[in-house]
Amino acid sequence: MRRWLAAIVLAVSAAGPAAALDLPARKPGLWEITTILGYTQSPPQVMQQCVDAATDKLLQEKYSLGEQTCPERHVSRSGGTIVVDSSCRIGDMAMTMHAVFDGDFDAAYTVKVTMTRGSLTMEGASMRTMTLRAKWQGPCTAYQRPGDVEMPGVMRMNVLDLSKMW
Repeated sequence: MRRWLAAIVLAVSAAGPAAALDLPARKPGLWEITTILGYTQSPPQVMQQCVDAATDKLLQEKYSLGEQTCPERHVSRSGGTIVVDSSCRIGDMAMTMHAVFDGDFDAAYTVKVTMTRGSLTMEGASMRTMTLRAKWQGPCTAYQRPGDVEMPGVMRMNVLDLSKMW
């Protein structure tokens, strides 16, 4: 379960647009991101993330599944919808990912992700779904800086500071 969650979190790049896909940059400011895991009964998780243009680009680069992890990637666009199909490997776990990005990245966007570990015709294979709904809230508050992420009941952390430790 933890490996699945880690893979999904990496795949959606800290709830932002995936890197190397040439998705539109998010509007600078405070974004509220609601994550709904389709494979569990847990309630939706809500977080706030403060970004500027440089931070958004860096998050896309640092926290996405890159070409080494997902060498096979097909991207298609139709209007405001971007569909990404990838074949990935994280450690000894092979998976496919189907992600649909919809929205304008200025006011709101949605990401629907389906990940399949192994082939569904194999024993032990499984599928997980997740939906991210992001809404721009306005400028970051005076006490926030780009890269700050806040979740209810969890202290604020800055993903840029964390990335320096890795």
